[in-house]
Amino acid sequence: MNLLTILLQADAPRGGGMQLLVMMVLVFGIMYLFMLRPQQKKQKEMVKFRNALERGDKIVTAGGIYGTVKEVKDNYILIEVDNNVAIRVDKSMIMPAPQAAQPQGK
Repeated sequence: MNLLTILLQADAPRGGGMQLLVMMVLVFGIMYLFMLRPQQKKQKEMVKFRNALERGDKIVTAGGIYGTVKEVKDNYILIEVDNNVAIRVDKSMIMPAPQAAQPQGK
């Protein structure tokens, strides 16, 4: 055998594979707790919000258009953005309007 190969094998730590496996499991566990789980929870809340939409709810689209729900269908929502002006928007592009940005008079 090559002398360099023998020297490198002699310096290899013993039992390091189990420690590496434990560290990898911990890294994935922390990533799940702090990144994936909150994202899944937020997605479930958005689906629940979209399914509970009713006429008169204040919303904002993903494009930033504020309006009031006029009609709810299976795949789209009719939004009134001004007097006698309504647009049809895909249901997946709807978000709740922030309370601070809503006009006080309406």
